[in-house]
Amino acid sequence: MEATLKSRPEVLLVDEEHIDDNAVVIEAAEGLDESTMRTLRSLSRKGCRRIVLVIGTLDENGLMSVIEVGVCAVVRRSEATAPRLAQLIVSAAAGEGTLPPDLLGRLLQQVGRLQRQVLTPMDLHLNGLSDREARILRLVADGYDTREIATQLCYSERTVKNVLHDITSRFQLKNRSQAVAYALREGLI
Repeated sequence: MEATLKSRPEVLLVDEEHIDDNAVVIEAAEGLDESTMRTLRSLSRKGCRRIVLVIGTLDENGLMSVIEVGVCAVVRRSEATAPRLAQLIVSAAAGEGTLPPDLLGRLLQQVGRLQRQVLTPMDLHLNGLSDREARILRLVADGYDTREIATQLCYSERTVKNVLHDITSRFQLKNRSQAVAYALREGLI
């Protein structure tokens, strides 16, 4: 794989000691076994946020596992030509994710099941906020104080304070201003 990428002008190969936060790491494996998962976890712990996985076979459970450890692109070994790998490296460097269409379909089905079976019964969404939390944060962002929010939403002031405390604790934020900034930056509200 290294030999095929050396000739690509858009790719700069570096050795393992020179991997930094901006590097795109390619990991190749025939199948997803414990050794491959250990390697992927190790890369993730070292701060690698752009991992391209070249793999022979990958099932639905394996797909979720590699996504959980930070893999941003998956390509089947049979499709891993030099031009395709170079394209994936450039895409990963730009913060984009790539999956084969059939794996993307399976991932979307799993996310839908997760939303329906786990999150919705707990009044949560994939973004980590409940409807009530999002409404309160929107009102804080609009400049309402605790009393005004409580009046507008028919909650007690204590409930509003508890909700804001839960949000700041869950996302490890310092105060309500930081909670609003975080929610806006992350597209949660």
